[in-house]
Amino acid sequence: MRNGLPSGEQLEIAAGAQRAVVVEVGAGLRSYTVGGRDVVDGYGADEMASAGRGQVLIPWPNRIGDGTYEFGGTSHHLPLSEPEARNAIHGLVRWVSWSVVERDGDRVVLEHTLHPQPGYPFSLALTIEYALTDEGLRVTSSATNVGDRPCPYGSGQHPYVTLGAESVDTLELRAPGQTVLHVDDRGLPTGAVPVEGTEFDFREPKAIGETKLDNAFTDLERGDDGRARVELRDPDGGSALTFWQDESYGYLQLFTGDPLPSVGRRSLAVEPMTCAPNAFRSGEGLLVLEPGATATASWGIQA
Repeated sequence: MRNGLPSGEQLEIAAGAQRAVVVEVGAGLRSYTVGGRDVVDGYGADEMASAGRGQVLIPWPNRIGDGTYEFGGTSHHLPLSEPEARNAIHGLVRWVSWSVVERDGDRVVLEHTLHPQPGYPFSLALTIEYALTDEGLRVTSSATNVGDRPCPYGSGQHPYVTLGAESVDTLELRAPGQTVLHVDDRGLPTGAVPVEGTEFDFREPKAIGETKLDNAFTDLERGDDGRARVELRDPDGGSALTFWQDESYGYLQLFTGDPLPSVGRRSLAVEPMTCAPNAFRSGEGLLVLEPGATATASWGIQA
């Protein structure tokens, strides 16, 4: 990078007690604090993003088994970015440079053109806006098909939220998913079941305890405003936060980071997704963007 930092240019925005840093590489969210307290479990300016922290997941979130899929009568083969599990994971824009197109004190907008490439021979014009508002952080991404044929599309993001506790075990979680997707040892869905009566039922607040989460949820309960909300509370410290996602996101991944030493249940990944894991193969929630069509989705955090 020109400034020598692994994540490139550091784009700080601020409003009142809120501070956020967005980075050039991947247009990811490196940090978000309120009153000097970390709300997302980020990483240092001198580090690469580890464990997917804050990264933008386009044109698919989560995994594509074997990196292969069929679309429009043609088979496509993506690089296996999770080689140990033989998956293509988390899209194609996490490690590319994005350009700043608008910047105010409390807001920044970046863009990137995803050109055709092996495995994804389609063209997308991408933008993402980070804004600090009276209700907290709001993130809005959009993708426009600038090619001459339909293309498959999904999006998501990978923030880890924190209340400063040493472990998520003691935190109380409320999550809106009425259906959970079980997965195999490669992280690929094997079936969907109601959460009722299972350890994955967080529709009413309860301690995370020893539950290991690396699952997508759907059939999300929503408020009158169409938002699905995740609430996290520290019963000891008294702090709390709310994560919300709009109706464009039909799926929600929760991940306690158990296999990753850099996370190790210290924070909780709350990942909004427009489609299910492996959607390029299953079609579950997959969007098909016609030429000229745009897909937009928003999520945010209130702390």
